[in-house]
Amino acid sequence: MADHLNVFQQAIQNFLGPIVPFLNDPAVSEILINGPQEIFVETGGKLTKTSATFTDEDALRAAVNNIAQSVGRRIDSESPRLDARLPDGSRIAAVIPPCSRNGTCVSIRKFTQTNISFKDYVKMGAMSVDAAQFMDICMFLGKNVIVSGGTGSGKTTLLGMLCSRIPKGQRLLVIEDSSELSIKYDHVVNFETRMADQLGNGEVSMKDLLRSALRLRPDRIIVGEVRSAEAMELVNAMNTGHKGCLGTVHANSPQDAIVRLESLAQSGDAKISEKSLRHQVGSAIDIIIQVSRYSDGSRRVASIAEVRGSNADGTYAVHPIYEISRLVRGADGKLQGRLEATGEVPGFMQEIIDNNLPFPSAKFQKPTAA
Repeated sequence: MADHLNVFQQAIQNFLGPIVPFLNDPAVSEILINGPQEIFVETGGKLTKTSATFTDEDALRAAVNNIAQSVGRRIDSESPRLDARLPDGSRIAAVIPPCSRNGTCVSIRKFTQTNISFKDYVKMGAMSVDAAQFMDICMFLGKNVIVSGGTGSGKTTLLGMLCSRIPKGQRLLVIEDSSELSIKYDHVVNFETRMADQLGNGEVSMKDLLRSALRLRPDRIIVGEVRSAEAMELVNAMNTGHKGCLGTVHANSPQDAIVRLESLAQSGDAKISEKSLRHQVGSAIDIIIQVSRYSDGSRRVASIAEVRGSNADGTYAVHPIYEISRLVRGADGKLQGRLEATGEVPGFMQEIIDNNLPFPSAKFQKPTAA
């Protein structure tokens, strides 16, 4: 690992000179290169164009080629796309011409080891105290949770926080396409997929790892991102006694998230009717947490919803427990608003009472207008 990191760092110094200052700047979270003459960075959730440039397309292409080689990948006319985890934990994605019309296009999402707690999240205004306590209760009771949101909305960060709130003494099996999750927990087993080699051999998919995980005595299975047919394996696990499973999915709302999960599960080779699949998905998922990135650069929990099976018309019964109020832009440009109870009491309220958890039903009352 140390050798790979040294090779990577040497490649950076030799070929990525124009962006080294941004890679070393802890305030910069992402670097976006749109051809040799256009480089943007993300700081505090907002994009800014820099004055940095590469000499020409050949210089940028050489940099990407060397980074790919340093992590055992290739990018060329036959494989014009690169998606890899770098030795320091950062993620790099690249597309080269002619697929990229602006020249070689690169995104480097930097890895951060900053451990954010629920308390930090509340201080940042990303969620309310009551919402944080409710999530804590969901982890304690072993509810199956999906974190939904767009790219860069903070799904992985929130998933890591939720995992850290799992009661002690359990065995967590974490499955990711590329390892990103930072989980503060005693007993964690991490799995990572493997791409096929140049001959198309040796691929290990999320679906493969999920099947293996089920045989390795998991208390909880965490899937970094559900993006394909492994959704069916996860749904099966949730429905066969594996309580407290977690995962993320790309979607714009809790309702969209569960429909997308159904679509992904349907893409597998399982022979199951649409009605049966919908019933299984509706039974498997307990809670969907929607996170969003807003125009002021902030990332917040936008909604916490409970799934209660299906409605009479066949649609999913998704009931928001908490939703973000109307956001108003303040004089400082920041959006002001908070996550508030909707008045819906969760269907597992009796479980909360039976476990003597200090969270009365009054906490779910909708705030009265001032």
